[in-house]
Amino acid sequence: MTSKQSPLARRRGKKYAEKKALVTKPILPLAEAVELLTKLSTTKFDATAEAHIRIFADTTQADQLVRTTVILPHGTGQNVRVAAFVPDDQIDEAKKAGADLAGNEDLIKQITDGKIDFDIAVASPKIMKDLGKIAKTLGQKGLMPSPKAGTVTEKIGKTVQELKKGRIECKMDKQGIIHTVFGRISFGGKKLEENLTALLGAIKEARPNGIKGEYIASVFITPTMGPGVKVQL
Repeated sequence: MTSKQSPLARRRGKKYAEKKALVTKPILPLAEAVELLTKLSTTKFDATAEAHIRIFADTTQADQLVRTTVILPHGTGQNVRVAAFVPDDQIDEAKKAGADLAGNEDLIKQITDGKIDFDIAVASPKIMKDLGKIAKTLGQKGLMPSPKAGTVTEKIGKTVQELKKGRIECKMDKQGIIHTVFGRISFGGKKLEENLTALLGAIKEARPNGIKGEYIASVFITPTMGPGVKVQL
């Protein structure tokens, strides 16, 4: 007699079910969780390690919104293309720091013409008024520089270097969850542990005054494709 496939196997496939079977406990200490994570990817490519952090917050209240940045000790494993909108006298500084693109009117024209060849943008406060003509285009793609994200700054060189090394922004969505990456599966357990520890530390430090009582509800980590692991807080 042939046994019936589980609903999980039918929905996700045999390989997913095999990986899911490795998660034998409902919750694991951080070090064990990231070590297990390295075995859970169902893809052949080097998958991204993702963190999904639920916050006890009323997202309709401005004083309960969580937003911060963190420099991951080992970066994200991704090649981030940085564009710097700066005055002429800061172009060399931006390029020496690692900016893939740096300029002002010429860079703005490229975007007006529909050419966007970068993943994140930084800007000098002096240039922000000039970005008005492309603000809608950049905003729709989540690329508009912002003081809250630390991407509008006088310290262009330092900011570009940090972004190239793996500085990321973390912020809640409308459901009160922070979705972010913290490396690649190929990093191995130790490096992922250090990255995740830095990430959670930054989020704890960014606790808004409006949130009383418990702060972090849950932390799940997952590969790009594959089952997740709940991390013990």
